[in-house]
Amino acid sequence: MLIDDVTIEVMAGNGGKGAVAFDKNLGAKGPAGAHGGKGGSVYAEGVSDLSILNQFKFKKELRAENGEDGRSQFRDGVTGKDLIFKVPVGTVLRNLTSGTNIEITKIGEQVLIAKGGHGGKGNFHFRSPINTSPTEFQEGTPGERFTVHLELKMIADVGLIGLPNVGKSSLLNELTRAKAKVANYQFTTLEPNLGTYYELILADIPGLIEGASGGKGLGIKFLRHIERTKILFHLVSAESEHPLEDYKTVRNELKKYNAALVKKKEYMFLAKTDMVDEKELRKKISVLKKLKLSPIPISIYDDKSLEKVKKILNEIQKKK
Repeated sequence: MLIDDVTIEVMAGNGGKGAVAFDKNLGAKGPAGAHGGKGGSVYAEGVSDLSILNQFKFKKELRAENGEDGRSQFRDGVTGKDLIFKVPVGTVLRNLTSGTNIEITKIGEQVLIAKGGHGGKGNFHFRSPINTSPTEFQEGTPGERFTVHLELKMIADVGLIGLPNVGKSSLLNELTRAKAKVANYQFTTLEPNLGTYYELILADIPGLIEGASGGKGLGIKFLRHIERTKILFHLVSAESEHPLEDYKTVRNELKKYNAALVKKKEYMFLAKTDMVDEKELRKKISVLKKLKLSPIPISIYDDKSLEKVKKILNEIQKKK
């Protein structure tokens, strides 16, 4: 199951302490204690893999390396290794400790989450004309430690929405190389599926039902993914006895969750037209047009209808 909402503990490395040592070379004098190494920092990096947050199903703590203590003969402690953890593009990182938010929007983008501690000064740093053999040193400073909430909000060019079992996954599979699960029952899709049509990212959003904005069905778990989607492809099944009510149900849930969602550019498709006869299809198209909608009848088994979908996607690609 896709994990898209998780809280973790992030700990940067502590700085190493400075050394107290004196020059061991024959005839040499004076302090030779070096500085401690800097603690490793923690970074987040954006990747395209939506399932990458599954790494935190059992692992809730991330810790960078501590800096090593300073050594004798002016040898500074080794700096601790940074820790870089991967998150899907579209992830919002909420620092629950500091109250700040960071958003990863690009693949390969790295952001600093927790800074490593500074290494302490060795006794060489404290030498002076009146203190030629100092024994003072500094402890390293602790690395930053935060509680961070990770929430994935997918960034897609086109989101496929509609009630369960209306053909969203099948359409995604036909248009892209996605291999979304397809079956003739509700809630086949339990997590978002992504596919690419040339440079466009298409997202199959799991089926919404009446009351989803209040927690029914799959609830609001996937409604938030639609927030980042630029254009909506709204599918209504031609098999439905009440296609207009189906359309209104989904639109109503979008509005209840976030009124801005119903203002997004939307294309409406009457899917699964191969499952009804021509007379029934014309009747349902006529019903939908009463609401001043412009339904586009499609079937994954009708190449001509799929060309209409591709033409729309091509236009979106040109504008992008």
